[in-house]
Amino acid sequence: MELLAALSQSSIFTLEFIATIAFAISGVLSALRKRMDIVGICACGFLAAFGGGTLRDVLLDRRPFFWVDHQIVLFGVLAISIGCAALVSLQRLEHGQHWLQIPDAIGLGLFCATGTHLSWIMGQPPIVAIMMGVITGTFGGVLGDLVCNEIPALFRDHRPYAICAAIGGLSYTVFASLDVPSWWAMTACALTTTGLRALAVMFDFTLPSTGRR
Repeated sequence: MELLAALSQSSIFTLEFIATIAFAISGVLSALRKRMDIVGICACGFLAAFGGGTLRDVLLDRRPFFWVDHQIVLFGVLAISIGCAALVSLQRLEHGQHWLQIPDAIGLGLFCATGTHLSWIMGQPPIVAIMMGVITGTFGGVLGDLVCNEIPALFRDHRPYAICAAIGGLSYTVFASLDVPSWWAMTACALTTTGLRALAVMFDFTLPSTGRR
C-alpha cells in the first residue's frame, strides 16, 4: 500500500512538473510579446506556472504549496524565464506564433488532470473536483494576462478553453467512479483536455458570441 501511495505521489509530481514547465514557457513568451523587462518576464512565468495550482491549494486548504515543497521547480521556472529572455527574439516569436499554443494546451491538460485528481482523493464531490481541475489549468494564464495588462484570454478568446478542461475533468470522474486506476483516469483527463484544445486551435473552432453590436 505504501508503495502504491509513493508511486501515486511520484506520478503527480511528474505531471505537475511537466505542466509547470509548459505553462512557464507560455507565460514567458506572453511577457516577451509585451516587451517586458527581466522582472516582468520572471513574474509572468511564475504566475502562469504556479498561479492555478496555488489557487487550487488555497481553496482546498492544502499545504505546502507545490512550489514551496519542490523549490527545485521554482528555480527551474526562473532559469527558463531568464533563458528565454536571453535567447528568444521577437522576430522568431512572431514567426512561430501558431506553435506557441502547443505548450499551453499540454499544460492545460496536465494541470487539469492533477487538479481534478487531488480534489477527488480528498473526498470532494465530482462537480467540485471538476471545478478544481478547471481552476488549476486556467487561472495561471488569467493571472499572467492580468500582469500583461490584458483582458484574460480565458474570457475573450472564443475558442474553447475552460470547456475543454471541464470535459477532461468529467472524463476523470467517470473513470474514477468506475474504480479505474487513478493513473488511467488522469491520462484520460489529460489527453481529452489537450486533444480538444488542440483541435479547437487547429480548426479555429469558436463558441457563439452572445454580445450585441
